[in-house]
Amino acid sequence: MGDYSTSNRLAVDQPTRGADRNRTLADQADPATDKMLLPSLDDGITLLDIEGSRGVPILQSLVLDHLLLHDGPAFWVDANGYATTTTLARIAPSQRLLDRIRVARGFTAYQHYGAVCDLPTAVNQSIQESTADTGIRGRQSMSRDEDSSPHTPSLIVTPAIDAQYRSDDTLREGDATTLQARTLARLATYADGYDVPVLITRSTIDEVTAPVATAADHHLECEQTRMGPRFVGEDFETLIYPIDDGAYYQTTFAYWRQLLAARATQVGLEPATPSSSTSTATGVGTGVTADGETVSATADPLLDAWTATGSGGR
Repeated sequence: MGDYSTSNRLAVDQPTRGADRNRTLADQADPATDKMLLPSLDDGITLLDIEGSRGVPILQSLVLDHLLLHDGPAFWVDANGYATTTTLARIAPSQRLLDRIRVARGFTAYQHYGAVCDLPTAVNQSIQESTADTGIRGRQSMSRDEDSSPHTPSLIVTPAIDAQYRSDDTLREGDATTLQARTLARLATYADGYDVPVLITRSTIDEVTAPVATAADHHLECEQTRMGPRFVGEDFETLIYPIDDGAYYQTTFAYWRQLLAARATQVGLEPATPSSSTSTATGVGTGVTADGETVSATADPLLDAWTATGSGGR
């Protein structure tokens, strides 16, 4: 029930992308585009709502992105098969990242709640193992985040947090609501006690999961577009997407309105409301590369990097 274990250890042929490499990446990062792809996860509970599907690769991408930028393991309390190593291995830039994800699975409401309750024990065991290990974990002490540690948790993940409490026929409705509330309360305690983000999702948005939204400190929404996942949060909005040659496509008209409104204000003109007749009638419109070249963007060539079949993702 609360048996946390590392995800499947696969054959490693790729170099480790550890905290030392993260520092190099930070030095080379373009400040203008460093945060354009995936939002950062702040301490506290973050609720991620994904439009249109379960969004397993999207959730996993956020987890892996966080691990690339922070030391320490991620503790994952799984429900409904979100912690699939097949997808994780496909999108991970280094398969060694999988060794930093410790997974517990709950197949009933009581098992799920028990796994959440057992998390401090799993954390203590992980700390004991990592501090005794003089190998890879012991050497990766540098990080982009000076406050992170290779021994303490860097992230807690609980996808489909309502799933087991919603589907367990052995629970009365009131008991299910109480048990879910206790789970949320414990996760809030862990977020505060360990000073880490807790990333959660919900299977359905309704009155049952209204307390989940209430308990969340931050809220992210993800819309899956033809060009890639588009995230919107309190301090983040996906506006442009990278392509292979390092240039960037931009597909949201809101970005251009924002840019032109700022330019109009700069030169002392009142921004005009764009006419609906100027919008693109078919396809997904046009994109602009970093060199200023306008190109056509159809519905076919640039698929969602996270959900396309056979794609490794970026």
